[in-house]
Amino acid sequence: MNINEIARLAGVSRATVSRYLNNGYVSEEKKAVIHRVIEETGYQPSSQAQMLRTKKTRLVGVILPKINSNTISREAAGISDILTKKGYQIILANTNNDIEEELKYISLFKDNQVDGVIFIATILTRRHKKLLKECKVPVVILGQLLEGYPCIFQDDYKAAGRITEQLVQTGNKFGYITVTDKDEAVGQQRKAGVVDTLARYGRELQPKCVKTGDFTLESGYEAARELFQEQGDVDTLICATDTMAAGAMTWLKENGYRIPQDVQVAGIGDSPLGKILEPKLTTIHFYYKTSGMEAAEMLTSLMESGNGGVCKEIKMGCELVLRGSHRDPVKSK
Repeated sequence: MNINEIARLAGVSRATVSRYLNNGYVSEEKKAVIHRVIEETGYQPSSQAQMLRTKKTRLVGVILPKINSNTISREAAGISDILTKKGYQIILANTNNDIEEELKYISLFKDNQVDGVIFIATILTRRHKKLLKECKVPVVILGQLLEGYPCIFQDDYKAAGRITEQLVQTGNKFGYITVTDKDEAVGQQRKAGVVDTLARYGRELQPKCVKTGDFTLESGYEAARELFQEQGDVDTLICATDTMAAGAMTWLKENGYRIPQDVQVAGIGDSPLGKILEPKLTTIHFYYKTSGMEAAEMLTSLMESGNGGVCKEIKMGCELVLRGSHRDPVKSK
């Protein structure tokens, strides 16, 4: 089955079918006939032929740091929901937090291999920024704020501040498990939110009470071991992610600490893991799936406008989720 046969069955010219397939003007009557014939025959136009005519691939590259992360999977689900509805296919590029892999995929996608790119970013180096400037297709950054680019990002500073405000009511000595400062959002902004909020309450996050993990359960476990072996009087622990908080709670319980009586613990991110811990984890909820949807909407607008569109920055909201791993200020009085 080809376009000529569709035209013959529909009783219209080949040019009319071509206009229909490429969203050109066709009368409503002829549209209905062509649509019926295509439905009955199961005809699918050649994607290669369409690409040659329109110079569009209908492909979107999504560069992500870790495909088995709950955060990333929620963002990817939101991206997929929107792009699929709009007729795009997705090429997922999983980099396993390898900067060289990220750079390789940006280089691959930048010269019209795809119609646009969503880059779920963690660390943005000079090499990243150089390659992004060379991109000939629209790029949306998800998860970080990068000046001059359309961005969707979380209010990491506010999130960390809100969880700290809750725990400072019943906490005396604070510990914090962070990630690398090269990650501006999770590493820098969340730590700054904790430090500044404690300062407003006349408290201090001592440098010796800060340990660094790498987002994993295992790193949270090891960071907690190191922290509490050195600073056994810490009674409040905030972790930059729920996953690291889960690892920390495991170490604490294995070593006889009661949660929250001896040590109250909180994470950030509201992953499903936090809901099955005992006690359940107090945390901050981010709207990750909505963030992915917003990124996809922004990218499709840029791809379809043809002139670059407006460069938007969207800071997402967050919500405090109180469960059982923190001390209740009312009961503590």
